[in-house]
Amino acid sequence: HGSFSRAAEQLGKTPSAITKAVAHLESELGVRLFERTTRRMALTEAGTLYLEGARQALMHLQRVTEEVEQLQHALRGTLRITAPPSFGPAFLNQVCCRFMREHPQVRLEVNLNDANEDLIDGGYDLSLRDGPTDQPELIAQPLIENRVILCASPAYLARHGVPRTLQDLAEHHLVHYVRTLGGRSAGFEYLQGGELHFQAMAGVVTVNNAEAYSAACLAGLGLIQVPAVGVAEHLQRGELVSVLEGWQAPAMPVSLLYARQRHVPRRVQAFMQWLGELLHSQVDGGR
Repeated sequence: HGSFSRAAEQLGKTPSAITKAVAHLESELGVRLFERTTRRMALTEAGTLYLEGARQALMHLQRVTEEVEQLQHALRGTLRITAPPSFGPAFLNQVCCRFMREHPQVRLEVNLNDANEDLIDGGYDLSLRDGPTDQPELIAQPLIENRVILCASPAYLARHGVPRTLQDLAEHHLVHYVRTLGGRSAGFEYLQGGELHFQAMAGVVTVNNAEAYSAACLAGLGLIQVPAVGVAEHLQRGELVSVLEGWQAPAMPVSLLYARQRHVPRRVQAFMQWLGELLHSQVDGGR
């Protein structure tokens, strides 16, 4: 406010009380916090540093107070999340719906897309991502090593037979997934002797959308190679069948990304725990 008298008026105190309080603080710190003249008053370098520290301390205290108050109340507030479409069924049908039923005062905003949305610029609390991550401004919390499986619909296998060996794949069709249409040739990736190998296959259908990829497989158009989390519900219901279990594809790490900050809201912590438990159950249940 530019003067002790105006500050005192705002605080409902006398100017002398404010003057004494500041003088006491300066004495304790051993530095001057204000440069005073008859015409103006300004913070010293030490005063500016102390003011910023005090503001941060008060903000932290306010956040902690809110968290303590919420210990006796329901979670509330908006939770903004971005994730790949391949997590759609598990994410929306199980995580989001169940979380909302248990915490009805939390408002969820979910953006499912294949692009790596910028978490900070997009104003998201959390980002669920598969594959490696290297963003120093974010914390990546590993959730699971997601198995990548080869699967098909029972109707497709009834028509074409169940592949038992890699050589059998030459007689089968693969639904080809690419981020950009016109990409590399279709095929099955697998590990052998610690090295990654590629078995070319005939691809009669090519898509660049995760939902269309699963839909084509469910319709019996061919095999797909997909993270287990994305098709766990279909496997459990018998709508898809995993094949060539003996040939392990490279596992895909799944991580939860969030901004580096000292304080993570309780609703975000609760959702992170909820999501981790669900993904583990999905992967373990699909084995």
